Amino acid sequence: MSTESSSFHLLDERIQRFIWAEGWESLRDAQEAAIPLIVNADRDVIVAAATATGKTEAAFLPALTYLLRADTSGLIVYISPLKALINDQFGRLDRLCEQLEIPVWPWHGDIPSSTKARFRSKRHGVLLITPESLEAMLCTRGTSLAAVFERLAFFVVDELHAFIGAERGKQLQALMHRIDRVLGRAVPRVGLSATLGDMGLAAEFLRPGNGKTVSIVESKTGGAELKVLVKGYEEPLVVKDEHDGAEASDGDKEEDQREPVTPAAIASHLFKSLRGSNNLVFPNSRREVERYTYLLGQLAKKQQVPNEFWPHHGSLSKEIRSETEAALKQSEHPASAICTNSLELGIDIGAVKSVAQIGPPPSVASLRQRLGRSGRRKGEPAVLRGYCIEQAIGPGASLATELRLGTLQMTAMISLLLEGWFEPPGASGEHLSTLVQQVLSHIAQNGGATIGQLYGLLCHPEAPFAGLSKEAFADLIRQLGQNELVMQESSGLLLHGRVGEKLVNHYDFYAAFAAEEEFRIVAGGRPLGTLPVSQVLAVGQRILFAGKTWLVEEVDDQRKTIFVVRSGGGTPPLFSGGTGRTHTRVRQRMRELLESQDRPPPYLDEVAARFLIEARTYYASRHLAEEVLLDQGRQVLLLTWLGDAGNEALACILMRRGFVAAASGPGVEVHKGERSAEDVLDALVDAAVDDMPPFDLLLADVRNLLREKWDWALPDSLLRRAYASLCLDLDEGLLWARRLAHRINPGSKAPAGAPATAA
Repeated sequence: MSTESSSFHLLDERIQRFIWAEGWESLRDAQEAAIPLIVNADRDVIVAAATATGKTEAAFLPALTYLLRADTSGLIVYISPLKALINDQFGRLDRLCEQLEIPVWPWHGDIPSSTKARFRSKRHGVLLITPESLEAMLCTRGTSLAAVFERLAFFVVDELHAFIGAERGKQLQALMHRIDRVLGRAVPRVGLSATLGDMGLAAEFLRPGNGKTVSIVESKTGGAELKVLVKGYEEPLVVKDEHDGAEASDGDKEEDQREPVTPAAIASHLFKSLRGSNNLVFPNSRREVERYTYLLGQLAKKQQVPNEFWPHHGSLSKEIRSETEAALKQSEHPASAICTNSLELGIDIGAVKSVAQIGPPPSVASLRQRLGRSGRRKGEPAVLRGYCIEQAIGPGASLATELRLGTLQMTAMISLLLEGWFEPPGASGEHLSTLVQQVLSHIAQNGGATIGQLYGLLCHPEAPFAGLSKEAFADLIRQLGQNELVMQESSGLLLHGRVGEKLVNHYDFYAAFAAEEEFRIVAGGRPLGTLPVSQVLAVGQRILFAGKTWLVEEVDDQRKTIFVVRSGGGTPPLFSGGTGRTHTRVRQRMRELLESQDRPPPYLDEVAARFLIEARTYYASRHLAEEVLLDQGRQVLLLTWLGDAGNEALACILMRRGFVAAASGPGVEVHKGERSAEDVLDALVDAAVDDMPPFDLLLADVRNLLREKWDWALPDSLLRRAYASLCLDLDEGLLWARRLAHRINPGSKAPAGAPATAA
């Protein structure tokens, strides 16, 4: 250990000896900076550093030092978004803490009750827990919370970015705040993350109302050299039916049943490139995970070599996911995981040689997080392989095909990644759904509460739901009463109502987010995982699951179970998933790429470069640099090049004015009906000069507003407000409309701050 390290000497001697014994040459820069900030437990701290640069140690070495030097045994509560991450951290911390005689307590649904009982009797050490398990503790042991947490010294929140902008994040804020209130003091909070973007927003998330007091440690080192290759694949207009004369079932030869040919070509390249090493492959949905796992498995079978490709997504059983994680960790045999973002967070799977991304990633931040898995070994570069699929251009090709939007978006995202930009945390969502849960939870914790107590706890200026007026909160409580979630005694005390008591006493209550209703899949008595209920289910149907083909033998609706046996042949149906929301910066970079005269980026292969050149040619030939409105007959496409939140805001503005409109890629698609394209422009110009209507009017004609678990329990006004906070950027949409109005009527004053590429 370097004698130049000042932070090393701040650590307890027993921890120093452990570091010497481990053979550390020096502390990482994030550790050097974080240790003096954390060791005295007198402030909130965020440690942001690249994956595998020692963030966990940056928090725990000084926090454990504080515990060792305290007069009485203390407690650190480590909060993780994943049970698997808790299991990993237990393995990392237990060896160190055993030497320090500090107990480590993993706590989640798979931990035996005897372990939890021992923690409750000792109440010191390191508690590793999920937000859901912490919620359960507050609900069921409210009277003993002060005793359980009386020696609490730190909250350590891992993967902080995974919480910001989500229901679980708002829940986590509320849980830490409620424990602070029980203890009558502010417990120091330490947030750890590799991907944050805007440190101010992250700090405000960690300590609502006092973000400026949070100390920031932002490491700029640890990033490996990055090698990038993006390969383009063109899907032909006519796909040859491979089932001709074979075991085709009735629907196999129908046009819409034909399988695309490019996934097989991509699988072939992956097979040749990845075999013999550990890698992660990210398609954009569970359906595609299944597709590529199957194709790669078939290639291994055909070439009579061991199958090194393993599936990993949230609908697989814990056993199958664990098998994949174990395969990646062991060093005897190479393994690659075909996965969703279930392997994006910090589960310990060891170093991987490369990351493959099929189609544009959900976000630049997500791509950065995924790439953090590669290039961990000293001297090894991080490797990214991107795969873009575009349809061949034929008669009547769509704008998306002509502009090669998939390739364009991936190229834009990679260029922003190389510049060090990624999306700031999505911190604007109010998540009023979670407020419903927290009201019910606090009533459970205390055996009742008054409206004033609840409002003071959850909505004051430094609380998670600050900004909600007393009148709006009273409306919420009245709605909860109408839904029988709460009832009020004559004394004014709120208790659980008939429905509320039933819901709170079910284990599902502790999760702030809604889980898809899914069917269990069982083969030979062994559960394989779950399948979303939206999938069409019928006896005799073939499904692809865990990379294998299965035949449905029986469907039990009551028990939500599908019984299957292995099957071969035919083309099984595949289920789909989402890919995230696109930021305005990404869309504007896409437009910049189209208008650029530079050579295609060197990381694009010949086909991908051709796609970009074709997109530029079409863009120039249609004069899209000047055109805002494309009349497509029954529809008009407004080319805004805004992100999804701005485009959705414009769509709502147009719906308020009688149009049918929807956000559509780089713009907004508007159905004209009996009106003209000019009417659409007139409506936007009018909207630009009118006052913005309240959410109740703006979203009056919008359906499908239920986005979060408890949205059904909100009064309509708060439901619309919650939806707008999550999904709309009205300021950005109106700014674009006002710039458009100025362009149409140059005499009007252009709005200040309008983005140069907005219209």
